[in-house]
Amino acid sequence: QMIRMYETFATKMAAMPVVAGRKSRIESFAGADCTYTIEAMMGDKRALQAGTSHNLGQNFAKAFDIRYLDDGGDLKHVHQTSWGVSTRMVGGVIMSHGDDKGLQLPPHLAPIQAVILPIGKKEEQLKQIGAVAKQVEEALSASGIRCKIDDSKGKTPGWKFNYWEMKGVPVRIEIGARDLESNSCVVARRDRPGKEGKTFGVPVEAGAIREKVAETLDSIHASMLEEATRFRDENIVDVATYDELKAAVEEGKWARGYWCGTDAQEEQVKDETGATLRCFPFDQPSGPPGKCFMTQEDAKEVAIFAKSY
Repeated sequence: QMIRMYETFATKMAAMPVVAGRKSRIESFAGADCTYTIEAMMGDKRALQAGTSHNLGQNFAKAFDIRYLDDGGDLKHVHQTSWGVSTRMVGGVIMSHGDDKGLQLPPHLAPIQAVILPIGKKEEQLKQIGAVAKQVEEALSASGIRCKIDDSKGKTPGWKFNYWEMKGVPVRIEIGARDLESNSCVVARRDRPGKEGKTFGVPVEAGAIREKVAETLDSIHASMLEEATRFRDENIVDVATYDELKAAVEEGKWARGYWCGTDAQEEQVKDETGATLRCFPFDQPSGPPGKCFMTQEDAKEVAIFAKSY
């Protein structure tokens, strides 16, 4: 249940597609009966174990004599689990979505979802634009959108654009002199550079700007998840032989194939290619068993091998 919860969080909050599955005996947590994992592909195609859940059975309970009194009055050793996500998930978000301009934060996780930039040269003009910016900030904040006005002095609009792009803020709202005349603004997306990601003439009226920014945030999340999923799927190779696995790993890709190899053969793959068995995915192919790419014997499960962090 917990690993599925992490899977949901990764996709629906972090826009990070993951493969949920079971670790091999070698890769399981020491002392656990079984370890479950979510594996994510980073921008350099390496795998990241982004979250785990361990079935500890009674191993630690027996080692530390942790017992409970059952309804029959007998003392029995407890069954335990251990699970959690940590800074690995934070790193995964950065390495999955970041680009040459800096961070690219998923809207649901971004501390600031929209930054509002008043743009003007004359002091009186800036006061009027600033008043409109404040109205936009209040409208967005009232609907739960996390936003901030950057009215700092001594920096050009271009400098501010680059700064907030580097920070990964999903949406930028620009309000200039011409926008003031038409009572509108420009809404720009972090995930689409240039004019392609800009919508001009967006009304600054509370209802209109709230609707536009909310729709844009949802669209950005969907686009980031779609792009990351496409990238992952394009870089997973189905293999039928050990030579095919070696070739896939050499190209930096994930190798997926039927596996029933021994622990020694799993270590052999690691020693010879640098790839480890990331997991046996929960979602397995339907139909009859396939042939293990290492032994060519019947294998019931597909496994994923990849270089990892």
